[in-house]
Amino acid sequence: MSLNVPKVISVKPISQEYSLIVCFSNGITKKVSLLKKLDESVYENLKDKILFEQVQVDPGGYGISWNDDIDMSEYELWNIGEEITI
Repeated sequence: MSLNVPKVISVKPISQEYSLIVCFSNGITKKVSLLKKLDESVYENLKDKILFEQVQVDPGGYGISWNDDIDMSEYELWNIGEEITI
């Protein structure tokens, strides 16, 4: 079963509001708020804005990560993000 979720091309953190601007391989850009995620134990360290700003696109665009312990798939980013025009 292919989900056909586009790959992540770039990610830009907006640490003031704990959100990300994510550009996908299909040309769509989404804003992803992580405010609710910060209450989950796996993401709570992202409350540190210095760490939050260190987000990077994973090789192949299959998601994003902050370090070896904190990451998010392109599928989740696609589904929780809101499409924006830039």
